[in-house]
This record gives sequence, structure tokens and C-alpha cells, in this order.
Amino acid sequence: MSEVSNNGVSDAIIKALVDDRRRDRRWRIIRFSLIVIILLLYVVALMTHSSDDHDHLKSGKPYVSLVRLSGVIMPETHMSANVINPVLYKAFTDKKSKGVLIDINSPGGSAVQSSLIYDQIMRLKYAYHKKVVVVGEDSLTSGAYLIASAADQIYVDPDTITGSIGVIMSGFGFTDAIKKIGVTRRVFTAGNNKDRLDAFEPLNATDVAKAKQLLNDAHEHFIKDVVAGRKRRLKGDKKVLFSGDFWSGSRAVQLGLVDGTGSVSSVMHHEFSTKFYKLYEPRLSFLQSLVGSTQEHLSIPGLHAATTVLAQWTGVS
Repeated sequence: MSEVSNNGVSDAIIKALVDDRRRDRRWRIIRFSLIVIILLLYVVALMTHSSDDHDHLKSGKPYVSLVRLSGVIMPETHMSANVINPVLYKAFTDKKSKGVLIDINSPGGSAVQSSLIYDQIMRLKYAYHKKVVVVGEDSLTSGAYLIASAADQIYVDPDTITGSIGVIMSGFGFTDAIKKIGVTRRVFTAGNNKDRLDAFEPLNATDVAKAKQLLNDAHEHFIKDVVAGRKRRLKGDKKVLFSGDFWSGSRAVQLGLVDGTGSVSSVMHHEFSTKFYKLYEPRLSFLQSLVGSTQEHLSIPGLHAATTVLAQWTGVS
């Protein structure tokens, strides 16, 4: 009887081992398949990127330098000034191009990064005497609009979200939360104002005034740059234009925020009398290319939306 029982236990152990091996093999296959899919997506992205027709560059046909900017403008990303400005330099210094066309699809982001890119465009267009035109796609707001205002002409789609000439600083307060869970925070500073706007301390009037001063200063710089770029083309009440509000592309034309409606191809033909271009765009890392191509091929709008919300939470935009 005991021998039969032992055989039963042995069979159960063997079966468990076999099942475990099968599960392990199944997961190895799944992991391998995922790696293959990721690599295929990356290869597709590279092939798509390199499939543009550049035969006209060899044939001597006139073309424009096309710069594509897409995403939230933030430091340490492919939309930072450190990455974008060298791309702009290459586009402007292309002696054979008829001008520079910048295709922008961005909700804005860092005020500092946007200002640095704006300054670069202003410097380059005067240094190399090249016409620069911006086309806005889904979104041309906040810092992205600041960048666009450095151009000679701005075009958008009738439904492009345009404007938002304002500055925002946002965050969270946790004073009630730490009280409820019985946490006491200990902070030591050298300098009376080192702990300004501490999320774990109640807001006080002095800190609020300081934050508003910073925002107002940044807003004034924003307005000054937009006015310098758009000059007398702005129409309507300046208090409304610079209130941080946004409009459709067709309404933005009426307000003088942009010069007209059009797409990259139509603007290329209208402003530069050509349909050919040489593409200049930020070099993306493997992961950035993968996320971008995955979003494009699988149509995942949440990736862009989540990034936009993150940018709004992390500071000034």
C-alpha cells in the first residue's frame, strides 16, 4: 500500500515539474515574442523615417528645410533647447534651402526652454536672412505659440488649438493629509525663505505674493516676445489676447495671432513655391522612437495626454 502511495506522490511531483517546465517555456516564448514585436516596431519606425523621397536633393530641385517639433517642451527631452537649437542651426545654415518651415504640434511646456528656442530662431533668421514659417497642427499653445511667434508667418488648421499666452504654476498641498495620518514634518533651513511654497506647510500671503510675482514676470517676458514677433499684426483687446485663453485656428486668424490656415504641403507651395523638403528633426533615443512609433501605429492618444498632464503638474508652462 505504501509503495502505491509513494508512486502516486512521485507521479504528482513529476507532473508538477512538467507543468512548471511548460509554464516556464510558455513565458519564454511570450517574452521572446514581445522582444521581436518591439524590434519590428523600431525597424518599421526607422524604415518609415528613411522612406522620404530625397531624390530631389540630388537633382538640384529647390527645397525647404523642414523642422518637425512634436511633444511637450521640457528640459532633458527631445523637445529641450539643447536638442532643438542645434537642429534649427543645421536647418538655417543649409545654403541650398529656400527657407525654413517649422511644423509644430505641442501644448507648450517649460517657459525657459520655449524662450531659449524662440531666441535661437530670432537670431538665426536675422543672421542668415532666411524666411521662416511655422505650421501648427493639433495644438499650438503656450510655449509652442511663443516659439511660433518668432516666425515670419504662422499658419494653422481651422481647428488647431491656438494661443494660451499665459503662465501657470501648479502643485498640491498635503497639510491636512499628514495631520490625519499623524505625521510630523521636521524641516531645518539656513535662510528664512528656503522653505517657500512647501507642500507640507499651509500657504501664507507672502508665499502667494512671491509666486504671483514670478508668474507675472514670466508673463511679461512672454508678452514682450510675442509682440516683438507678431508686431502690428495682433488685433483686438490685448487684455483678452494675453489672458491665457485659447481659440480655434480660424478665430486665431481673426485675432491676428496667426496669418492664415493651411497644411505643411499647402504652405510649402504657397510660401516657398516648392513641394520638396529636407527633413531636420531631433534625434530620438531607442525608447523615445519606440514610444512614438507605437503611439502612431497603434493610435494610443493617452500617451500624449498623460505627458501633457505631467507637464502641467511639474511646474510652469
